[in-house]
Amino acid sequence: EVQLVESGGGLVQAGGSLKLSCAASGFTFDDYAIGWFRRAPGKEREGVACKISSVGNVYYTDSVKGRFTISNDNANNTLHLEMNSLKPEDTAVYYCAAARLTYGVSSYYCHYGVMNYWGKGTLVTVSS
Repeated sequence: EVQLVESGGGLVQAGGSLKLSCAASGFTFDDYAIGWFRRAPGKEREGVACKISSVGNVYYTDSVKGRFTISNDNANNTLHLEMNSLKPEDTAVYYCAAARLTYGVSSYYCHYGVMNYWGKGTLVTVSS
């Protein structure tokens, strides 16, 4: 069974950093697009970052480019999101998710509606 469990959320001041982790089981990263999404209060779930490990491609939403870094640790089957220069607008519940690369490799598999598996989320709160 595929399982994703997030950790690392918490309270941080603006300008600070946090590193989120997502422990994955039941699949190999080479067969999936893996990514981070977030839901801020009163807003829709938003794609933050995504990685297709098999080809080394990474994608970021514009608002986090240069500040966030997605990576995977294959030895520990863990996905990470390093978040730097955090802003109050980054406050959200962060979710990791995975989509099977059913027909090939494409950024299409990083989209919200395509994700097959989701973690339960971890809360990140950035204070002013």
